[in-house]
Amino acid sequence: MANFYRDNDDIQFLFNHIDLAAIAELQEEGFKFAKDFDYAPANAAEAIKNYDLVLDALGELSGNFIAPRSEQIDRDGNRLNEDGSVTRPDGIAQSIDALGKAGVMGFTLPHRFGGLNFPNLVYSIANEIVSRADASLMNIFGLQGIAETINYFADEDIRQRYLHDFSAGKVTGAMVLTEPDAGSDLQAVKLKAFQDDDGQWYLYGVKRFITNGCGEVLLVLARSEPDRSGGLGLSLFVCERGPTVHVRRLEDKLGIHGSPTCELFFDNTPCRLVGERKRGLAPYVMSLMNGARIGISAQSLGIAEATWRVARDYAASREQFGRAIEKLPAVRDMVIDMKIEIEAARALLYETSLMVDFDSNLEKKLQYDPPADKEALKELKNQSRKYNRYAGMLTPMTKYFSSEMCNRITYDSIQVLGGSGYMRDYPCERHARDARITTIYEGTSQLQIVAAVRGVCSGTAEKYLVEELATRQYDPQLADLLEILKEGTTQMVECAAFVKEKGVDYMDLYGRRLVDIAIYIINGYLFCRQASGKFDMQIPVAQGSDAFGSTISMKQRKAMIARRYIMRNAPVIKAVASVIKSADESTFSQYEALIGPVPVE
Repeated sequence: MANFYRDNDDIQFLFNHIDLAAIAELQEEGFKFAKDFDYAPANAAEAIKNYDLVLDALGELSGNFIAPRSEQIDRDGNRLNEDGSVTRPDGIAQSIDALGKAGVMGFTLPHRFGGLNFPNLVYSIANEIVSRADASLMNIFGLQGIAETINYFADEDIRQRYLHDFSAGKVTGAMVLTEPDAGSDLQAVKLKAFQDDDGQWYLYGVKRFITNGCGEVLLVLARSEPDRSGGLGLSLFVCERGPTVHVRRLEDKLGIHGSPTCELFFDNTPCRLVGERKRGLAPYVMSLMNGARIGISAQSLGIAEATWRVARDYAASREQFGRAIEKLPAVRDMVIDMKIEIEAARALLYETSLMVDFDSNLEKKLQYDPPADKEALKELKNQSRKYNRYAGMLTPMTKYFSSEMCNRITYDSIQVLGGSGYMRDYPCERHARDARITTIYEGTSQLQIVAAVRGVCSGTAEKYLVEELATRQYDPQLADLLEILKEGTTQMVECAAFVKEKGVDYMDLYGRRLVDIAIYIINGYLFCRQASGKFDMQIPVAQGSDAFGSTISMKQRKAMIARRYIMRNAPVIKAVASVIKSADESTFSQYEALIGPVPVE
């Protein structure tokens, strides 16, 4: 029996390595819900046990039910009917039904709406597991942020109308943001929202590239102030699928074929305002998109894990020149690097999710249950601001890093399989097609870098790393690696100061390189932290090893990974830093000469 939670040693290790008790207490608000809800935990141990049990059930469902349907789902795709309705592939419909019956469609919703009230970190683990089984299904399972947005910002009547059905798996949702002329630039949204004489709101216009646009509950960004351009003219609305919402087309896509991507026409669709007018883009949609970006990071990780496993198995079983191809140095090195990149992305995603959990829960405590003591209140505000800055920097970092990693891993997995990887006999080509969208939707890699580099240049990255070094206890055997990381941090700070001095355009030009340096250092510390924590476990070693027995300590293995990762990236950081400080601005001054004229057909 396959279980995509239990069979992943790294997930098992991190689940026990991370301090889930601290976040469980915040999430359950001191476990006060236990007196009103039988299924709410009464203490941290109960909460963590619940997380483990649900992930175990989801892992089994993903491995035994969802994954076997994924190949046929990819081939079948969605179908637009003459009446404008959408027919999903049988496998997707069956999987959505199974997830609803499993009670996991309200992962982060409060208990009072029938939700599990799980922290974002556990939801990220769940999204990774589902994505490994079927990346396109995650685009529906992972849209639970729509329900979260309703819970955070809508009035109680709207919450009661929709959130129970979300938790029960009776409805799915869509975030309806993009338009033909407003892709990444959401301030340019034109879809109209207007009121009649009785104050009823209506929507009129077109939206495009809408994931699960055929869902039952739609969150729509629209221009409610016709005389006001930009983001301050936008508000957020909720409406239901009905006769005035027309699916005009389904996009014919490269990958994620099980996920319907729709063009929608709203023909005077009745809707309701979510929250306040003129706040649709910020903070409402930005909060929604930040959650979605973490979801895409998890989706990327799941795809990468799935395709790496195919490559690993093939490298061990495929023989060429009288031996398994994993004995060839070039293949061996590639497969190791793939594995380490996946674990680096997982470390960064889980750390980001944890920061988001602290951020959201501390903000909620400030809003609804602030301490009476002035000093305690001041400290809570300081902690809230700190985690808000960390979450704001790490969220675009993890989306960028995981999605780019995912594309590299799927490409390399095809390479390991050679000609077989290019054929549909193996799932690698499907994983590669599914991976390609991850660097594009919910904000391209370029936009993630623009957001992340501000965190580096503002000093947030430095503060995060200084706190990491000051508050952690590391294994003494890692002392030389910590010195290398401190040197890298110094180089990062120098580069940040240099690009700030050169101006915003230069910052954006070299932003990717600077963000890469920050990620290398952060991941290095995370690996060292994993190698130094209290929790440990034994994991099997591949057969044929002369240096090890049949098992190895996970902390010992993490120390090996930390050493390889940090030592190999140290010269890269130095080289990249020299490029950043080169002051080369030929991209600006010589663009026309270097690029040549626009080609004429």
